[in-house]
Amino acid sequence: MKLGARTFDFARQVAVMAIINRTPDSFHDRGRTFALDRAVEAALTAVSDGADWLDIGGVPFGPDGPQVEAAEEIDRVVPLIEAVRAATDAVISVDTHRGVVAEAALKAGADVVNDTSGVSDPALATAVATANAGLVVTHSLSGPRVRHPRPTYDDVTAEVVAFLRDRVAFARHSGVAADKIIIDPGHDLNKNTLHTLALTRRLPEIASLGHPLLVALSNKDFIGETLSRAQHDRLPGSLAAAVFCILNGARIIRVHDVRASVDAVRMTETLLGWHSPDNLRHNM
Repeated sequence: MKLGARTFDFARQVAVMAIINRTPDSFHDRGRTFALDRAVEAALTAVSDGADWLDIGGVPFGPDGPQVEAAEEIDRVVPLIEAVRAATDAVISVDTHRGVVAEAALKAGADVVNDTSGVSDPALATAVATANAGLVVTHSLSGPRVRHPRPTYDDVTAEVVAFLRDRVAFARHSGVAADKIIIDPGHDLNKNTLHTLALTRRLPEIASLGHPLLVALSNKDFIGETLSRAQHDRLPGSLAAAVFCILNGARIIRVHDVRASVDAVRMTETLLGWHSPDNLRHNM
């Protein structure tokens, strides 16, 4: 898959996507990278630590906190995309559910739109198609900043598969190229821990849809509830979950802790025979 200046062989390669939030109330960073200079620094540090991809967002998904209008979201993400694009050829995605934001971000240099709402705005698909950009189609029952009632599913994995199939078809009908589409089952998005664990166990069914599979599970609540760990003590669980997902078909891992995640991914690739050791000295 070619995204911007980079090409990935997802038959034998896993991409590490670093999370860069320009929000004052993000799920994990809590505003640490809200200032533009701090966000640029974090993005370039992530690339230095081995990230293949930078995911830039201006609105948290969670329901708590103020609404962010489209103009404010653009003001948050576009200057950051422009600054980072001038400094690296890493893939840049914009995490948005709005077509107007997607269009501005793509013009600023983004390569991919990462939409956690399942392409709820037809204008977003149009903007992606016009730019011949990449699109992440994610399962959720609502968009960002929306409080959804307690989610229920008869068969969460089957319903996620059906949703993704339908929304991919919509994106294709809107002109998005098939070889530019990525799918994401939406770990914890309008799902409880049991739902997320169930769909993770059956991840091969989601991967069988035939598009590269992204998983965004870094430091999420299903890890905290499984291990009784506070939010900033979930790295070991996040790495274990990432490796499990890679072995079951994931090819893009969205992460907060880049260096540790890159090591886990490269080690997994090497054990699978996809990657060679960086150097050989022991008993050679």
